[in-house]
Amino acid sequence: MSPTDQALAWLSTYGLPVLFGVILVASAGVPFPITFMLIAAGSFVDLGELNLWGVMVLATSGAVIGDQIGYGIGRWSSGTAVRIGTWISSEERWRQAEAAARKWGGPGIFFSRWLITPLGPCINFASGIAQYSWPRFLLWDIAGEAIWVVLYVMLGKLFSDRVQAMKDMVGNLTWAFFALLACIVFGWKLIGYLRPAGARPISDVLADPPSEKSSGS
Repeated sequence: MSPTDQALAWLSTYGLPVLFGVILVASAGVPFPITFMLIAAGSFVDLGELNLWGVMVLATSGAVIGDQIGYGIGRWSSGTAVRIGTWISSEERWRQAEAAARKWGGPGIFFSRWLITPLGPCINFASGIAQYSWPRFLLWDIAGEAIWVVLYVMLGKLFSDRVQAMKDMVGNLTWAFFALLACIVFGWKLIGYLRPAGARPISDVLADPPSEKSSGS
């Protein structure tokens, strides 16, 4: 049985406690198909097997608590966090994740909660390692996780008869976003490469109003 099928079986049998527990451990860094679990939970809500507000509150709470665990490991055990990360990826990549956390800060945390969810656990660790402000991390985290839960639970509720199709669509949207992001980054780098060395940035040009030609003489 695949992890997705196993998660559905647990959710169908044990309900909200399993939803809370699985989302918590996955948000802390254990790979699990939690976005699809939210879609399935929304379908169960539509069928009357789960309570809507119970799903919303427990799913959001589990995600936020799991994120704080990941952040805490990164902040107070940064060396251990990097060593754990190198089991999955290279140390250099984790250093890059730390640099990204320092550069993007709150918006990076926010969008990794609901739009580019595969990056979420890495951002949690990296934010802790970078010692990003915990109150700000918590604020951005709650906002992003609330949107994530509401979005996918409601999608599952509205399209409860197409849960499998929704699963495939979510995967396709994730890869489509990464492709779009890669195109934007590549285009930006290309513009910087092709711009003549002495050319002024576009922002500077727009900031300076055109000089008025003096009349006479």
